Amino acid sequence: MNQEELLSQMAANVSQMLDLIGEDKDREGLVKTPMRVAKSLQFLTQGYQQDPAEILRSAMFREDYRQMVIVKDIDFYSMCEHHMLPFFGKVHVAYIPNKYIVGLSKIPRVVEVFARRLQVQERLTTQIKDCINDTLHPLGVMVVVEASHLCMQMRGVQKMNATTTTSDFTGAFTDIKTREEFLNLISK
Repeated sequence: MNQEELLSQMAANVSQMLDLIGEDKDREGLVKTPMRVAKSLQFLTQGYQQDPAEILRSAMFREDYRQMVIVKDIDFYSMCEHHMLPFFGKVHVAYIPNKYIVGLSKIPRVVEVFARRLQVQERLTTQIKDCINDTLHPLGVMVVVEASHLCMQMRGVQKMNATTTTSDFTGAFTDIKTREEFLNLISK
């Protein structure tokens, strides 16, 4: 199925959903909504068409640096796979190189690829860590994700200020002192 057919089918499904909730899909404000939603979903799930490991491999450089590299406060937006509502926040990534470093912009790009898929925060955290670990083979990787979930804030429990923090780590970050150094540096 080509992109036009895919968008058309998605728009038809949105149109049907509007009917099912009792809306008049022919109302002026809703006439173009089905195609807008289809295009929005296509954008919000574009991560399925991207290879995050290839993004890292495109900018790997041999370097003898063996200290912690941190990219923090990476903004992200994703969609909860349970309710298809947004969750968003910040990702903090650290790795300790082992012969290779990566162009710093590639780490936020990896975050973006995984965030642009239907997700749960726990899987997002682990996928980012695993991709960096499996591609760069560093001495260690640690990822911390802090997020607000609209599925908790605007429906269900309706707790506006609740946030969720997840972390995953490997290698040198299994050492408590290394983890504490990273956590101290991202809290500044």
